[in-house]
Amino acid sequence: MDSPQTRVSPAASAAPAIASGTPAGLARAWLWLGVLALIGSGVLAVLLVLSRTPGIQDVFPLKDLFRAALVVHVDLSVAVWFMAFAAVIWCAVGGSGLASLGWSGVGLAALGTALMSVSPFFPGAEPVLNNYIPVLRQPLFFASLWIFAAGASLTVLRALITTWPRPFLGEPLRLGAFLGAVAAFLSLAAFFWSWAMVPWIEETHYYEVLFWGGGHTLQFQHALLMVVAWLWIAAQLGRPTMASPRAVSVLFLVAAVPLLAVPAIYLLVPAGSLPHMELFAKLMLWGHPYMAPLILLGALSLWGLRDVPADPAKSAFVASFTLFALGGVLGYMIHGVNVVIPAHYHGSTVGVTLAFMGLAYVLLPHLGFQPAAGRMALWQPYVYGFGQLVHVLGLAWSGGYGVQRKVAGAEQLLTTLPQKIGMGMMGLGGLIAIIGGLMFVVVCLKAMSRRTPG
Repeated sequence: MDSPQTRVSPAASAAPAIASGTPAGLARAWLWLGVLALIGSGVLAVLLVLSRTPGIQDVFPLKDLFRAALVVHVDLSVAVWFMAFAAVIWCAVGGSGLASLGWSGVGLAALGTALMSVSPFFPGAEPVLNNYIPVLRQPLFFASLWIFAAGASLTVLRALITTWPRPFLGEPLRLGAFLGAVAAFLSLAAFFWSWAMVPWIEETHYYEVLFWGGGHTLQFQHALLMVVAWLWIAAQLGRPTMASPRAVSVLFLVAAVPLLAVPAIYLLVPAGSLPHMELFAKLMLWGHPYMAPLILLGALSLWGLRDVPADPAKSAFVASFTLFALGGVLGYMIHGVNVVIPAHYHGSTVGVTLAFMGLAYVLLPHLGFQPAAGRMALWQPYVYGFGQLVHVLGLAWSGGYGVQRKVAGAEQLLTTLPQKIGMGMMGLGGLIAIIGGLMFVVVCLKAMSRRTPG
């Protein structure tokens, strides 16, 4: 019989303990899936960077491969990795009930990920570069999405039941994880609702509106769980937040308040209509400031780590906060359709990724793996974060000079020196980030290949 979930101590701060049996087993399985998804995404990232780097793009004609590789790269590195690590958190803080539901979810998600990874090699893999979840117009790819969505749905349903905090305002990290599951549930419901209600139109626009509402909602899941990761890391390193559990719980509730608008938008305006899309855009503009108190709490937690000895999780926290803050600033600098847009979301999503990387380092020994140790683990977040910083700044610089997004090779029309400098920075930063991502995979595989006794 699985042991009961260990409760968070009265200090806001205590890092949750992971129950043995089902919670730890499911968390291990989801962590493996997330790491494998990053491996596939990293391989494709090499092709993406080379296809847009001045000089290299002329030697290797990769433009035709760029769009297909971009689709699967984004889906593996965002949809699969983020959902997989969200499931790691839900399983780690959750109870041991509904084990069959949990294992069915991870099994379906793994099958969907495998089919997604090989779908570009089958006939008819024509890319559609819509936002949030780009697609390949190919039956196997769509089958992979449905299978993965089914696995994610089972996992989210289990998370809603097993992560309910008791007392409700006494376990802030568990409450944050639960609210992340609420955001995931609303996001999946939005995807299914849009699929049922949006009429077929021109393909790129159809998939844009199909994933618009759910994609915007999913950002709240990522942000909430990022802060959970930050506070968990700080607590694990011995610098818990000084705020009371009730105060931290209230801040998580405040950050989740904008989620109430999601069902309201779907009920009040037709899915896929112009007002529908405008309301979700305004939800991002007006809703994300509700996260500000939690972000400030994260900043204070980071400041509290200033005298903590060097640690891989601390490195990840520093890099995560820096990139997330930069992405947030760039979000308010978007004017027109250019590469400032990917600069914004690369900063924000990489901030989330780095938080998850840091929490992965924290969780490895608690899941029965060897701890992340050595110079590579210590410097990996800085290498990855620095590469992404240069990548993002290069994109932002180029966007200011009119370089368009979602194009490669000669289509970029790099005619001026500033444009070439910016995209050169993008390429250099991307290559450094690939090295940093590879370092994370190596550190994790090294630790996960050896189980600790007991």
